[in-house]
Amino acid sequence: MRITVFGATGNVGRRVVTEALARGHHVTAVVRNPAKPHGLPSTVPVEVGDASNPEDVARISAGQDLVITATRPAPGLEHELAAATRGLLAGLAGTGVRLLAVGGAGSLVVPGTDGTILVDSPGFPDEIRPIALACGEQLDLYRADEKVDWTYLSPAAMLEPGERTGRFRIGRDELLVDAEGNSAISMEDLAVVLLDEAEQPAHRRARFTAGY
Repeated sequence: MRITVFGATGNVGRRVVTEALARGHHVTAVVRNPAKPHGLPSTVPVEVGDASNPEDVARISAGQDLVITATRPAPGLEHELAAATRGLLAGLAGTGVRLLAVGGAGSLVVPGTDGTILVDSPGFPDEIRPIALACGEQLDLYRADEKVDWTYLSPAAMLEPGERTGRFRIGRDELLVDAEGNSAISMEDLAVVLLDEAEQPAHRRARFTAGY
């Protein structure tokens, strides 16, 4: 497939690029600042663009099979996530190009509750509440869209660098936890989940999640 990756220089984005290349896909990486070192393989074409600009999105995604967005704003700039979502949806509207988005875990339902979502659960860390709420708004924007073939992936609660095991569970709207109550997945395995969904779509116009 021909895949464009927004947020390709981020922690998840770089691993998505690596996984896609390993599977033989043709990847185009998008960066906002061409002067900033990106650390991507020299074989990967790099385009300069902004996900919040529909014209950039339409230009860079033309002729592609899939767009993956793994953008994540810096602390204090959480509002940029909604702007990027609007830009991607507007730029891809009516093109037929699929959109696969990496979101957040905060909107997942905590198992064993009456429907309480993670961001509203007791003890949720204050320092990540802004990005969790921004991801909730992001998901709302996708669910309201009727013009793009989108899929939204919420990772487990703990998303950190780790190993590529290829072993994980898939869910829908409920947080996945292990026998000890932990909810986690490595960034490497999240990239596997994304490329599995890219190759064999199973959650079109829906949100799903993955965890150990």
